[in-house]
Amino acid sequence: MMNMSRTKMISITSGKGGVGKTTTSANLALALAAQKQKVLIFDADLGMSNVDLFFGTKAPYHFGQALSGEKEIEQVIFPVHQNVDLISGGHGIAELQSLNPFERHSILTSLENLSLSYDWIVIDTSPGISENVLHLNSAADEIFVILTPDPASFADSYALIKLVHQKYKCKKFNLIVNQVKSHQEGVQLFARFEEVVDRFLSVRLAYAGTVPYDANLKSSQIQSRLIMKQDPKSISSLAFQEIAKDLVQDRIQFHRSPEKNSFWGQVVGVA
Repeated sequence: MMNMSRTKMISITSGKGGVGKTTTSANLALALAAQKQKVLIFDADLGMSNVDLFFGTKAPYHFGQALSGEKEIEQVIFPVHQNVDLISGGHGIAELQSLNPFERHSILTSLENLSLSYDWIVIDTSPGISENVLHLNSAADEIFVILTPDPASFADSYALIKLVHQKYKCKKFNLIVNQVKSHQEGVQLFARFEEVVDRFLSVRLAYAGTVPYDANLKSSQIQSRLIMKQDPKSISSLAFQEIAKDLVQDRIQFHRSPEKNSFWGQVVGVA
């Protein structure tokens, strides 16, 4: 089992693309690193990963090579920033998008073996509700869903939470609201979403913060750059820093229920 008394594994996920999931994953990793936290990003958009590009580089190896046995897992880890390492999911590798149960098990075992070296493992999932996405979210200690005002994001985030809850019995989900005009609008959007979820699902939602719309952030996304590096005092950078601060200070409570511990034992302890 992971030494989660030190390491916490979080997933950054969304029911649809285009909501800022990868941008959040990478900038949040930088914000954690700025607080002297050691972070590993696992780019789990397998076969279509692009986190390395946001750091202005190209990873020489990818997770598929560790999965096939061509490389050891330690050999595919690539430093992208001070206190931030990356495992790329590879570019243009279609076969990585549909893993079998044994291969999904191998991912978790690999992350378990690396846990002692990091304070945080950030899983940047692919968008949508594929089995890869559901499985990785279920194994994370904290699930962070990116929600935007787009009605499609609202519906798809609900569908993602519903499926992870129904299939893997996960009961807590953290919401990061993105692309809204203000923190107040973010809180209001979270409240509307929570009202719908409470009506139909037996899960608990936690408000993890808002990243307000920022023209500088939009520009950095288009250029495949990170706002935390380009403009650490921008409104969006300050938002990422606040979310990271909450994480480090355990304001978002870290719970491992008996059911979750039992599940973790099943996914990493049984071939």
